[in-house]
Amino acid sequence: MGEEEFEDIRIEPLSDAASKAEAEQRQRLIHTWVDQQIQQAIARGDFDDLPGAGKPIEGLGEEHDPDWWLKNLVERERLVVLPPSIQLRKDDAELDELLDRQATEQAAREAVEDFNARVIRARYQIPTGPPLVTQPRDVEETVAAWRERRTARAVATPPTPQPAPRRRWFRRR
Repeated sequence: MGEEEFEDIRIEPLSDAASKAEAEQRQRLIHTWVDQQIQQAIARGDFDDLPGAGKPIEGLGEEHDPDWWLKNLVERERLVVLPPSIQLRKDDAELDELLDRQATEQAAREAVEDFNARVIRARYQIPTGPPLVTQPRDVEETVAAWRERRTARAVATPPTPQPAPRRRWFRRR
């Protein structure tokens, strides 16, 4: 292809100087507005008495730990991070209580299937922590046990009688 084929083709710039100036002006206005909002919040005292005000940021000592914020989050929120094998043991022990809170058989079945899927997924992962000894549960057997516990609770606690509706004062005789 020769140069004569490209003579009629003109490539226009994506934005001309005027639109660049407009974009810069708009950007300055946004920065000005944001700065103004911050100054108004400072004047109102919105930033006074924040937790940790005047204290150094923890975790930025001599040796820098890149996960300092995560460790502080776990400590502050009292999160428990367990290896998958221990978490599944705990979930297995609490599964019946979880099922007892389910209102329908379908919800109980889904909870057991979710537990089984997590156990199987953990079996195919590289083990971290203690060995996985938790076995998947038989769905039909577990749901049948849930059904029995549910009927036993229904028989043990008779339904409380509803109080009679109050009669209106103008209908009393």
